[in-house]
Amino acid sequence: MFRHSASLLPARRSIQCLSSIHSPQYIQIPSHRLRTFLTTPTTTQQPSGPVRDPPSPIPLSNPLPPPPNFDDDEPDWTTTSSPPANLPHEFGSNQYMHVDDALKEHLRNLLWQFRAPVRYAFAYGSGVFSQGTSTPSPMDQPKQKPMIDLIFGVTYTQHWHSINIAQHRDHYSFLGTLGSKIVAHVQDDAGAGVYFNPYVEVNGTLIKYGVVNLSTLHRDLTDWDTLYLAGRLHKPVKILRDDSKIRYANQLNLLSALRTALLLLPETFTEQKLYTTISNISYTGDPRMHLFTENQNKVTNIVTNQLHNFRRLYSPLIDVLPNVDFSNSSTGWSDSPQTTKLTQDMSPIRRANMVRRLPRAFRDRLYFQYQARYKIPRAEFENMVGLTEDAERMRRKEGGEFERRIVEDVSEGGIRVEVGKAVKKTIGWASSVQSVKGVLTAGFGRSLRYLGEKVGKWREGRRKQER
Repeated sequence: MFRHSASLLPARRSIQCLSSIHSPQYIQIPSHRLRTFLTTPTTTQQPSGPVRDPPSPIPLSNPLPPPPNFDDDEPDWTTTSSPPANLPHEFGSNQYMHVDDALKEHLRNLLWQFRAPVRYAFAYGSGVFSQGTSTPSPMDQPKQKPMIDLIFGVTYTQHWHSINIAQHRDHYSFLGTLGSKIVAHVQDDAGAGVYFNPYVEVNGTLIKYGVVNLSTLHRDLTDWDTLYLAGRLHKPVKILRDDSKIRYANQLNLLSALRTALLLLPETFTEQKLYTTISNISYTGDPRMHLFTENQNKVTNIVTNQLHNFRRLYSPLIDVLPNVDFSNSSTGWSDSPQTTKLTQDMSPIRRANMVRRLPRAFRDRLYFQYQARYKIPRAEFENMVGLTEDAERMRRKEGGEFERRIVEDVSEGGIRVEVGKAVKKTIGWASSVQSVKGVLTAGFGRSLRYLGEKVGKWREGRRKQER
C-alpha cells in the first residue's frame, strides 16, 4: 500500500501522539503499533511562510510489512484542536500539492502585492488545477484564461481591511467607502465569515480573493459549523503561506471528511468513488448546485483530473484508520484509482466510533436529528451523548450505546440518509447567505458578470451530458 515510501514510516522509531483519555497529554507509542499519521517529509519549514514542494514519494523495493492486527482504535487527534508544541515540521505535508514552477512563483508573487499581513493563504479552482475544461487557443488565451481563486487567512479583520482599502480601494464595492469597520462587520457577522473581492486584476492576472479571520477558519476546520471553507479544503489546494495551527486543524478536517465518506459508502468501493464522495460533501447543500449557476459535472471534472492529488492528500489518512484498507495489499502509486478497491469494516463498534469522532458542530446536528426521530427527552438525551463542554473534554471519543443504535438502524435509509441531511443543514444556510452577501461585496456589475459566467458553465455541463 502507500506506506511504500521510505519516509512514511521510519523503522523502529517511537512517535508521539495525543492521548484520547482524560485531559490532553503525551504518551509514547512504538511505531510498530501505530501506522504513521505523517506523510513524505519536505524541506524543514517555519510555522509560517512560503511552502516548499516535497519530493515525490519513491517506492521501496521491499515495502514495510503491515502492522500486527490489534483491537485498539487509531490515535484520537481530536482531543485538542491546537497543535502540540513539538509538532514536526513535516507533519501534514500531504496537504502540499505540486504545481508547475512558473505557476507556483507567479502565485507567490501575487501575495507580495498586498501590504496587509496574510498569515495563511491558498489558491484553488480551475485557474490552478485542471478541471478538464478545453484549452483556449493562443489568440483567445488573454480573454478566456480562468480566474485564479485565493483565500487569505488574517489575524485582525478590521485592521487588515483598513490597510488593504488604503492600498487597493478599487478592489472594493461601495462598501469600501463606508470604512473598514463596516467591511469587517459584513465579513465576520454574516454567512460563513468570508469577504470576497472578485474580478480584481493584479500584475495582469485576474483573481478573486476571499478574506477570512484565522479563528473563523480554524473553527470551521475543527467543528464544521458551516463547512464553507472546510469543504473547499477537502479538495487539493495549493498552499502559498502556511500556519502550523491551521495545518494541524486541516489534518483533522481531512480525517473527518474521510470518516464521513466511509459512513456514506458500502463495504467495498473504488478509490475514485471515495474521492468523489468526499468532494460531494461540500456541494450537497450548496444552493448553486440546484440552480442554473453551476456545472453539474463539476465534481466529476475535479476528481477525474486530479486523482493523483487526491491520492497524495488522502492515502496517508487511509493508512492511519484501522477500519479501512486497500483490498489488495500490494497496491502502489502506479495503480489506477479507477480500479483500485478498498474495503471497510462495517462492524457497529467501528462505525459508532467514527460517528463519535465527527466534528462537534456537525455531530450535534446529526444527534439532534436522531433525538427527534426517537423522541428522546432532552435531559435524558444530553446525559446519553454528553453535549456539554466539560463532558466533551472528559469523555473518551468512543461510540457508546446511542452511537451503536444509530449505525445499526437501517430504517428510512439509515445513517447514510441522516448524514446527508446533516450536511445539507450545515452548508445550506451559510452558502445561501454568502451568495446574497456577494452582491454587496462584489457590487452589482461584477455580480452580474459572475452570474453570467456561472450560467455559462452550467450550459457547458448540460451540453456534455446530452452528448
